[in-house]
Amino acid sequence: MASLKDMRVRIAATKATQKITKAMQMVAASKLRRAQAAAEAARPYAERMGKVLANIAGAASGGTSDLKLLTGTGRDQVHLLLVCTGERGLCGPFNTAIVRAARERAFALMNQGKEVKILCVGRKGFEQLRRNFEKQIIEVVELRSVRQLGFEHADAIARKVIALFEAGGFDICTMFYSRFKSVIAQVPTATQIIPPVLEAADTGAATLPYEYEPAEDEILADLLPRNLAVQIFRALLENNASFYGAQMTAMDNATRNAGDMIRKQTITYNRTRQAMITKELIEIISGAEAL
Repeated sequence: MASLKDMRVRIAATKATQKITKAMQMVAASKLRRAQAAAEAARPYAERMGKVLANIAGAASGGTSDLKLLTGTGRDQVHLLLVCTGERGLCGPFNTAIVRAARERAFALMNQGKEVKILCVGRKGFEQLRRNFEKQIIEVVELRSVRQLGFEHADAIARKVIALFEAGGFDICTMFYSRFKSVIAQVPTATQIIPPVLEAADTGAATLPYEYEPAEDEILADLLPRNLAVQIFRALLENNASFYGAQMTAMDNATRNAGDMIRKQTITYNRTRQAMITKELIEIISGAEAL
């Protein structure tokens, strides 16, 4: 049995840990508001961008065959998995859920005889994926030095992906991230971004006599790389909000668990101390009676 001194040290250590988890919970809660607002603001723009692409592509008169970012290579042998995770831990199952989805997709493709390449955005995803796919990981993009996510960070990643695609490095690219739903719910999501899966064009809008200047294929040539960067930027913002939501929940649970541990340890300490006092009293009384 541990001594009273060891119990006091253990209780003090648990209380110190509880203070840390409580502080981390409050920091995550304060950062979550801004991250959630940014993620929600990016959704309408990204969704509308997809609809605009669908409308223009539907109106194009067969001039999109040279736009490989839209039509793809015509093959599906080499797949690139763009896995976006966090840079830090202490956020519950946030990173693990994204990595699990990417790992399952990678194993399924490899079982079909496909070649898989992985581009990791975030240190935590790389640390988990390299256990099984160290040879498939072609690059790691770390953003831990970034204080505030901007479009330029997503644009840099999009340029890397486009350069690899134009060099014939892959046929299909799928992006994995966590979509923010609420503080206690983050949804791991897989989205194919090359070639993009576009929604059907609005039939009501397609019947209107739209004329494009310049031509549709020229607009798409400029719009497709921008759309890729926009979709990646949206994923990074969704990930950022999901991370703080998951961290806030995890630290709240850790704070509650630390409180339960402190109560149990205090009860054990008091019982042990009372038992030792009772034992000493019995020894004193027994010695007095012996005299």
